[in-house]
Parts: sequence; C-alpha cells; structure tokens
Amino acid sequence: MRKAKLLLHVVCAAAVLLGALGGCGRKDEGIAIWEQMDPEEQKLLQARIAAFERAHPGVAVTTLHFETEQLQTQFQTAALAGGGPCLVFGPSDKVGPYSVMKLIRPLDELFGEEFFSLFVEGSLDTLNGHIYAIPDQVGNHLALVYNRKFVKTPPTSTDEFISIAKQNTVDENGDGITDRYGLVFNAVEPFWLVPFLGGFGGWVMDEDHAPTLDTPAMVKALRFVSDLRAKHRVLPKECDYQQAETLFKEGKAAMMINGPWSWGGYISAGIDVGLAPLPRMSETGLWPTPMVSSKGYSVNVNCPREKLELVKELLDFLTSPENQMVTMRRLRMLPARKAIADSLTPGSDLFLDNSLIQLKHGRRMPVVPEMRAIWDSMRPSYQNVLNQEMIPEEAARTMQKTALERIARMKE
Repeated sequence: MRKAKLLLHVVCAAAVLLGALGGCGRKDEGIAIWEQMDPEEQKLLQARIAAFERAHPGVAVTTLHFETEQLQTQFQTAALAGGGPCLVFGPSDKVGPYSVMKLIRPLDELFGEEFFSLFVEGSLDTLNGHIYAIPDQVGNHLALVYNRKFVKTPPTSTDEFISIAKQNTVDENGDGITDRYGLVFNAVEPFWLVPFLGGFGGWVMDEDHAPTLDTPAMVKALRFVSDLRAKHRVLPKECDYQQAETLFKEGKAAMMINGPWSWGGYISAGIDVGLAPLPRMSETGLWPTPMVSSKGYSVNVNCPREKLELVKELLDFLTSPENQMVTMRRLRMLPARKAIADSLTPGSDLFLDNSLIQLKHGRRMPVVPEMRAIWDSMRPSYQNVLNQEMIPEEAARTMQKTALERIARMKE
C-alpha cells in the first residue's frame, strides 16, 4: 500500500508539471491536443485549427507534439493525476491501455449511431462494446516506398528485394564508406518486424490475446531482418526512424519501409517516389502482413464537461469529409469517412491503389491492453538480435517469457 501511495504521489507530481503544457483541468477557453503526427500531418492540423478558431472567436486550440512512445507515457502520467489535454491523437493500439486505465471517455456517450455510420466499416475500433477514438484515416500500414531514380520496377519477392537492395548499396567514391543504402527503415521498433513475422506464418497473439512469440516463425523473422544488416549489409548498422527518414529524403537510400503518414513528406522533398506492397516471402510464398489500424482522436476523461460540446464540434470538423479529402490528396492517406472512400476510382491514383493492395495483405492491429505488454516485451530482444548480442531462438523465448510476465502483472 505504501508503494502504491508513493507511486501515486510521483504520478501526481509529474502531472502537475505537465499541466503547464496544456492540461485539461484548468478552466479556460482552450482545447489542448497532444499528438504524434509527422511534419506534413502537423501542417494540415495547424491549418484546420486556424480555420476552427476563426469560426469560434475566443476559442484557442493548442497542440503539443510527442514521439509515439513518449506520448503514451506523458498522457498516462498526466491523465492519471487528473490533467492532460482534452484530446489525444494516435494509432488505435493505444485505446487498449488508455481505456483499461479509464483515461479516455467512451465516445458513444458523446456521439450517436448516425454519426458513426458515416465512417468506413472497420475504421472504428471497439473494445468491450465501446468506441474510444474518432479516426481521420485508415491503414497506418507499412509498405515498400522506393526512389524511382534507383529502382525502376519494385520487387515482387524477397529474393528480388534483397538483390535490388544489394545493387543499390554502393560506395561511390571508393573511400570505404557506404554512400547509398539499398534499404532503410526504423530498425528500433518491432512494428517494422511484424510484417515479416506474418510472412513466415506467425503472429503476435492468439484469439484469446495470449502472446505467441516463441515460435519458429518469430525465429525466422528475426533472422531475416538481422541478415539484412549483418549478412547482406544493405541496412545501416545504426538505423532508427529519423536516420532512415533523412537517408531516404536525401537520396541516400533506394528503398524504405514506412507508413502513409510519411509518404507526403517524401513527395514534398522532391523524391520521385513509388509505392508497392511489401514483396512476397520467397521461402513461404506468403505475403508480409503489416499491422492495419486507424489513427484518430480520443477524449480525455478529465476534459471538463462544459467543454465537451465544443470538443464534439472540433472532432467533427477535424475528421470531416472535406478535411479527409485534402489529407488523401496531399498525403496519400486512405480516408475513414465513407463519403470519401466510396469516391475512390481504381486506376485514378496508383499510389492509393497500391496502398489499398497493401492494406488487404495486412492484419488488424489488436487494440486489447495485452498488445502494449507484447510491444514492450518484443523491443529489447529484437534490438539485441540486430546488435548481434542475442540469437533469434533466445530472443523469441525471452520475448514470450517477458510478455507473459507483463500481462500477469497487468491483470493483478
């Protein structure tokens, strides 16, 4: 009990500090949004906020940006102590831990069935019969992005994939330093490992939400990704998200694995970008299965009741068909609103066509709380394999053991 009280005091103290960054508990005329958007998304968000403020004199909408994992930590800390922003934006897997901790409000309490009927089937994740996020896009799926200057025809198998990556990993001036890599992606987060796990016939959990990480499929997926760096040498030794982004935007990488939040930025950077589904696994004949989800806005339980009507107006505006149309055209993100999704014509935009193909190869991201424990259990062992500090078999066993322990603690 003393430990629990001490933890609560620590959380409260941290949340008080975070309250200065736009907390909900203050009685003001503002609405705070915490988000983890890429720069191109942020630009569109700011333009929409400006339009909303013009239509609502005296109302100020503020935003604060975090990286994905940092956002979850900061929001949980602030909301547990009664603060935080009115709105938090992110991928749907955050719904699990947020809802279990009772940090976000069931949105069926605010919106009726008629409102939800305007969204694409499957874009509204439900947990225990409730909807916790209003999406502004669907997909959030990884695909193969390539620079047409270096890759004329995208690979359709992983054997071709590796061959093209090798051809494009070059030391142009002979100084022993690689000037262009065949492939880059965020080699820190296991989200980028999951497609290959599915391509070898595995997945992260079973139908009962129990982890399924210690499997031959996981061992093969870990070895496949590790070989890209250690054996084939087409992936930089150090390659987090920012490093991968920089290399691709500067024309120093031929191919990249990334999601729709990033594609508009590559186009804006002047890259002649192509998009293709991740290539079929040569060993199994299966397609890689990136996780598919929506991204959207959830409402903090601490948001004052007197602000909820205004928050509803803002949510409706930010996720409106008009705004989703702009997002789709500028950033090539698939819309969550039926009206826009139904207007898509096959062949009119090859970028969106290939995104839809990749979407169909993916698997729905679980929004259950266990997913959080599984991500946190996969990450250290995955990194240890890439750093040659752990063999895939040991990593798979460690992931499974850690995930089971984390889930057990979570349910205590």
